[in-house]
Amino acid sequence: QVQLVESGGGLVQAGGSLRLSCAASGIIFDRNVMGWYRQAPGEQRKLVAAITTNGNTNYADSMEGRFTVSRDTAKNTVFLQMNSLKPEDTAVYYCAAHSVLGPQSYWGQGTQVTVSS
Repeated sequence: QVQLVESGGGLVQAGGSLRLSCAASGIIFDRNVMGWYRQAPGEQRKLVAAITTNGNTNYADSMEGRFTVSRDTAKNTVFLQMNSLKPEDTAVYYCAAHSVLGPQSYWGQGTQVTVSS
């Protein structure tokens, strides 16, 4: 059974930082591109950042320089360090695993991030 469990969300003031974690089980972790997405109320889910199996990273334009994605293969965990948070970063943040061996993708349940002004 595949499980992606996010943690680390919460309420923070603008300019603050949060570190999200996503612990994966039931997948071959180093055969998955790991991604962070977010969905604000009334909006579509959007990519925040992704990290490939060999550590290459990709960021949405508005996050580059503020957010850092990383992965710890030994712990089957992917992280999203978010700095200089803005109220517009408020959303539910989701972790996803995209297999490089086939079309499978798996999603976590999401964690709420709220940035107050």
